[in-house]
Amino acid sequence: MAESIDETPTHPLDYAAINAAWLARLAGVLACSRTDAPAAAELPVLGLASLSLCKALAKEKVGSWARAPLVDESDGRPKGSRLQYAVGELVTCTRCLGTWSSLGLVGLRVIRPREGRIVASVLATAGINDWLQAMFSAATSKANVEKKLSDAPLEEWPSVADAR
Repeated sequence: MAESIDETPTHPLDYAAINAAWLARLAGVLACSRTDAPAAAELPVLGLASLSLCKALAKEKVGSWARAPLVDESDGRPKGSRLQYAVGELVTCTRCLGTWSSLGLVGLRVIRPREGRIVASVLATAGINDWLQAMFSAATSKANVEKKLSDAPLEEWPSVADAR
């Protein structure tokens, strides 16, 4: 569960500054764009691309460079206070980062359509790979458990009571 503002070294103005920066970027995208928003059919690709980008930045080693000034990697807690702490919270939250990455991806898509489609396609493909890897790991884990159970004597099988 998220901490309340009273439990963090932040102030509501710190979050207002983050929101103002996002709105300024949105205004920039709107001012620079010469086309309409991406078609509804593109939204699943953009959504998957955003998920992939957020996961890489907020959770993976490859994103540690972006988190380093803001987050203590040993415990995953934001560093500092006020705005630094609030931005540290932002870069460790995939849902929070989602609004920023979505703005960037859609902005790129409407300002530079060709490049936006390529970037979204690459990131969406990476996201599909993540899902396939997770399904493969789950399937192999299940197969390994079933194999272990089939090789074990009946008295070693877990009972229904053990599953609770």
